[in-house]
Amino acid sequence: MLYLDYAASTPMRAEAVDAMLPFLKESFANPSGSHAAARSAKTALEEAREQVASALGADSSEVIFTGGGTESDNLAVEGAARAARAAGVGDGVVVGAFEHKAVLAAADRLEAEGFRVSRIGATSAGAIDLDSLARALDANTVLVSVMMVNNEIGTIQPLDQVERIIAEHAPKARLHTDAVQAVPWIDVAGAGAGADLISISAHKFGGPKGVGALIARRGVALEPLIEGGGQESGWRAGTVNVAGVVAMATALTITINNRAAEVAAVGALRDSLLAGLSSRIEGLVENGDREIKVAGNAHVAIVGVEAEVLLMALDRVGVCAAAGSSCSSGATEPSHVLAAMGMSESAARSSIRLSLGFASTKADVDGALERIPAVVAQLRTQVGAA
Repeated sequence: MLYLDYAASTPMRAEAVDAMLPFLKESFANPSGSHAAARSAKTALEEAREQVASALGADSSEVIFTGGGTESDNLAVEGAARAARAAGVGDGVVVGAFEHKAVLAAADRLEAEGFRVSRIGATSAGAIDLDSLARALDANTVLVSVMMVNNEIGTIQPLDQVERIIAEHAPKARLHTDAVQAVPWIDVAGAGAGADLISISAHKFGGPKGVGALIARRGVALEPLIEGGGQESGWRAGTVNVAGVVAMATALTITINNRAAEVAAVGALRDSLLAGLSSRIEGLVENGDREIKVAGNAHVAIVGVEAEVLLMALDRVGVCAAAGSSCSSGATEPSHVLAAMGMSESAARSSIRLSLGFASTKADVDGALERIPAVVAQLRTQVGAA
């Protein structure tokens, strides 16, 4: 099997698995308890909180553990907007039109509740349209959400410019950034230094599924989505997944320590993959500007080949890839990300995402260059014969 879908989920790092196991076996107590076993679990939880805070440029009191990136996005967007309106700050919400569906769905819900919601398109290169963003902001805007790295095409968004525009046009607004796809590739602490809210998800950087975190800076008010207990300082009720949190903190620390070497290695593999595919497949077009992309992303349109058909055919020969967001599997609609960039529907329906990660090898690239062009040629022959 050739796994080219790291943007959907990564394998767990061995160190994260090792860190997790004791809390699945021996140290299984509820960290909210008062006995010795519970206190031991609580200590591990708070040590992991310190690790996550240090890695993301935050204070430990600003770390809220969640059930993953989607929950973190929902809590940030809905929680901050509702709290601001309840305090009489305003009712304006601005999001990128090519955000993850976790942000867009939260914005849709807020709009149904009477918030004024604006959705900002992107340039053909894959960056948010800063002029449109400036026009959408006003004195009553309370929340702006712009992702750090796009989950489909891998483009890094200009958050420093976004921050300046917000400061000028909407000084009361809080900035949320979905950094779920950013952690393996860029310095989230530096890039998100000016953000009020930052979302991450463990399984995108070698941790387990079903655990994530939201950084909520001091002074940022939120309305919780999940109530019923005092966990996470009241922001997120429910028994915390200690094993998952410890594994996430371990994976995050290793990712940061290894990032420079892994970015260089994966970037070289990605470039080799794209060069090989371009030389072997006529009509292949790269989507988005590679100069502003993270190292692991190769997003291409292949003229005359339907992405859905291609992915099924690739799966049969052992190649795992994706079209659109992994959270939209089964959907037949073209990518909202590519639509926000102004891409035609036909080009969008011909586009697939090949994504590499820390465990990718030259053998993966060589295998992909052998199998993908052969499958494309076979599909084109079938279409021609029909």
